Amino acid sequence: AGTVVSFSVSDTGVGIAKDKLRQIFEAFQQADGTTSRRYGGTGLGLSISRELARLLGGEIVVESAVGQGSRFTLYIPLQAFSAAEFEEAPRVAEPGLDIMQTLATSQELQLPRRAVEDDREIIQRSDQVVMIVEDDSVFAQILLDTARENGYKGLVTLQGNSAHALAREFQPCAIMLDLSLPDVEGWAVLAQLKYDVDTRHIPVHILSGKDETERALRQGARSYLIKPVSRERLQEEFAGMRSYISRERKNLLIAENDESQRADLIKLLGADDVTIRTAATGQETFDAIEQQSVDCVVLDPTLPDISGFELLTKIAADPRMRTVPIVVYTGKALSRKEVAQFKRLAQSVIVKDARSPERLLDETALFLHRHLTRMTEAQRRMLGSGPESDRVLRGKKVLIVDDDVRNIFALTTVLERHHMIVSFAENGRDGINVLNSVPDTDIVLMDIMMPEMDGYDTMRAIRADPRFGTLPIITLTAKAMKGDREKCLEAGASDYVAKPVDTARLIALLRVWLASRMSAAA
Repeated sequence: AGTVVSFSVSDTGVGIAKDKLRQIFEAFQQADGTTSRRYGGTGLGLSISRELARLLGGEIVVESAVGQGSRFTLYIPLQAFSAAEFEEAPRVAEPGLDIMQTLATSQELQLPRRAVEDDREIIQRSDQVVMIVEDDSVFAQILLDTARENGYKGLVTLQGNSAHALAREFQPCAIMLDLSLPDVEGWAVLAQLKYDVDTRHIPVHILSGKDETERALRQGARSYLIKPVSRERLQEEFAGMRSYISRERKNLLIAENDESQRADLIKLLGADDVTIRTAATGQETFDAIEQQSVDCVVLDPTLPDISGFELLTKIAADPRMRTVPIVVYTGKALSRKEVAQFKRLAQSVIVKDARSPERLLDETALFLHRHLTRMTEAQRRMLGSGPESDRVLRGKKVLIVDDDVRNIFALTTVLERHHMIVSFAENGRDGINVLNSVPDTDIVLMDIMMPEMDGYDTMRAIRADPRFGTLPIITLTAKAMKGDREKCLEAGASDYVAKPVDTARLIALLRVWLASRMSAAA
C-alpha cells in the first residue's frame, strides 16, 4: 500500500507466551488454550478484529513478553487494493475505492447464494406458495419442480433456522419440512411453527427417512412422507394438498351420545370455517370416518355400543383412517394406564375440567389448521393472544448454567413468563451441585464457555450419573461454527442453540424435549 495508518494498543498485563501468539486469534481460545475462562471475555474479540482488519485490506500484529505485557497494532491502507495483491481479501477492490465502501461491498459479496433458485422474487400476494425446508438441494429442486407443475410458486430454504421467519413473511399455503436438517432439529421447527398464531394454521407435510408418523401428527403435522419418495407418491401428496387447501370449510366429527353435550360442543367449536357432523355410537363414528372426508374427530370414549379403546384400535388398523387426528374428550377419571392406552392411539387426551373447553378449542384448531382470524370473537377471547402454549412448560423445573448473570436474568424473565420454575448456577461445578440438590429437574440450559469447568466437561459429568442419563440438556453458546453442534452432542447435549438466543426458537425446543420426556414417562 502506498500509505498505511497504524493504531497501537499496549498494556502491562500478564503477557502472552510466544507459542500462544497465533492461537489467541482463533475463535474461543484464550492464552491458556482452553474453553474454561480464566480471563475476561469469550475469546471472540481478537478473531472478530482480525476478520474486520482483513475486510479493510489490513492486518493485526502482536508483540508480547510473559510478565511484561503486550502490544497489538492494526495496520490499514488509506486506499483499498486488489485481492491479487492481498490474497485473503474477500473481493477484488478497484484502486481508489473508499475503505468503508470496500467493506460494505465485500459484506454483500459474502452473502451465500441460494443453491436452489426459487420464486421468492416474483411471488405476488394472490399466489399460492409452497415452502420447502430441505437441506438436500437435489431433492429440494425436485420438490420445487413438482410444486410448480401443480400450479404453486415455490419458496426453498436449506436451513431450518430461517423457516419460521420465511413462513411469517410469505404466509405459504403449505410447508414441506424435512426433519433431518443440519442446523436445527426439524421437530423444533415444527413446534415453532405450530406455537405461533401467525403460522400454526399452515399445513405442514413432514419428510423423513424414518417413520415417526404418530409423533408428527400429534404435534400438528398434516401428513408424513417416508423417504425415499417416488414421483408418483409426490404427485399424490400434492393432489391431497390441493384438495385440502381448496376447501373453505374443514370437517369436524363429534362422537358423543349425550345430546346436551353434543350441543355444547357444537356451540364451543362451531364457526363459518368448520362443518360439524355428529355421531352417537361407535359404529356411526367409524362409518362417518370411513365414508366421508373427516379432518378431525372429538371422541367421548364412553359410547353405548363399543368402548373408546376398541373403536380407536379398529380405526388404527385401517390405513385409510389412521392418520385422521382424534382428540379424546371425556369427563371420566382415567387411570394412568388408560391415559397411556389412549395416547398410543389418539393425538390428544383431554379430561374435562375448568380449563378443558379452552384446551379442546386449542387442540381442534391445531389439527384443523384454523386461522385465528376465521374464529368467532368468543373463540379468540378463549384462546387469548395465542394457543394454549404453556401446558407443556407450566410448572417444569429448568436449570440455567451460565457464568454471565445478564444471560441468567434475561432467560429467567422469559421462562418465568411461561410459568417455569428456574434455578441457576454460574459455573459447571455449581451446576452439578444444584442438580444433585434438585434431582427432579426437567431440563438444563448449558453455556459452554465457563470458568473452572466448561460446559463440555459439565455435560460429561452429568451424563456419567445414571439418574441424569435421559435428562434433556440444551447448550446455549456463542460457538456457532461448523462442527460445534456435533461436538456439543458428543459431549452429552440433547440439542444446541447459538447465541444470541432466539427466544421463540428456544421455547419451541423446550416444548419439543419436555413433551418427548412426558410421553416417555407416560
